[in-house]
Amino acid sequence: MTTTRIPRRGGNTVVAMIILVILLFPLYWMLNIALQPGESLAAIHWLPTSPGGDNFRRALSSQGDSLLTSLVVSLGAVVVCLALAAPAAYGLAGLGLRGSRTIVFGTLITQMVPGIVIANALYSAYAEVRLVNSVLGLILADASLGLPFSIVLLRAFMVSIPRETVEAALVDGASRFTAFVRVVLPMSRNSLITAGLFTFLFAWSDFMFALTLNTTDDVKPITLSMYEFMGAHVSDWGAVMATAVISAVPAAILLVVAQKYVAAGITGGSVK
Repeated sequence: MTTTRIPRRGGNTVVAMIILVILLFPLYWMLNIALQPGESLAAIHWLPTSPGGDNFRRALSSQGDSLLTSLVVSLGAVVVCLALAAPAAYGLAGLGLRGSRTIVFGTLITQMVPGIVIANALYSAYAEVRLVNSVLGLILADASLGLPFSIVLLRAFMVSIPRETVEAALVDGASRFTAFVRVVLPMSRNSLITAGLFTFLFAWSDFMFALTLNTTDDVKPITLSMYEFMGAHVSDWGAVMATAVISAVPAAILLVVAQKYVAAGITGGSVK
C-alpha cells in the first residue's frame, strides 16, 4: 500500500509543478522583457543574457508619484474599511440584532452591483461635496470595495468567539466597547489582517474609480498612470513591463508576509 502511494504522490507533485510553471510563466516573461533594454518583441531572448536596469529607472522616474499616491490611497482605504467593518461585524455577530442574516445577505448583494454604476453615482455626489480629484475621495471610494467582504469575513470569525469570554470581561467591569476593543479585536487578529489585505489589493488594483473620479492629473493612482504610460509607450515594451513589475511588488510583498495570517483568517470562522 505504501509503494502505491509514493508514485501517486510523485505524479501529483509533477502535475502541481507543471501547473505552477504555467501560472508563473507570464510573470517571468514580464520580468524577462523588463530586463532587456532596447529590444523589440521579435528580438526578445528566453533568458536575459545582458540584463539592465534602464527600463526600471525610467519607470520609477515617471511612475514614482503615482506609486506613492496608490500606496496612500490603499492604506487609507484599509484604515477606513476596518474602522467601519469591525464594529459592524461585531454588532451582527455578538449583539443578537434582529434581521442580522438579512443584513449580511444584503451586504453580499451589494457586491453584485456593477462598478460603473457605483462610480457614476459617486461622481455626482462627489461633485457636490468637492471630493472629485482628491485623495480622500479615492480613499472613501476604494474602502467601499472591500467593506462588504470585510463585514462578512469578520462576522464569520466573530460568531465563533465564545460568548463567555466577552461576558467575563463585562462582569469584570468592562463596557461593551472596552470588551470589543480589548477582547474581540485581539482575538480577531487573523481575520482583521486578512480583511485588510484584501481591501488593500482591491484599492491597489482599482481602475474604475481612479478613472471616473479624477478629471485632472493632480491625483493619479498607478493603475491609471500605467494605462496612460502604455498608451504613450506602446512600442517600448521594456519600459511598460518594468512599470508592471514595479506596480506588482507591493502587493506581492504583502501576500508573502501575510500568507499565514490569510490562511488562518479565512478558515478561522469556518468552524464554530
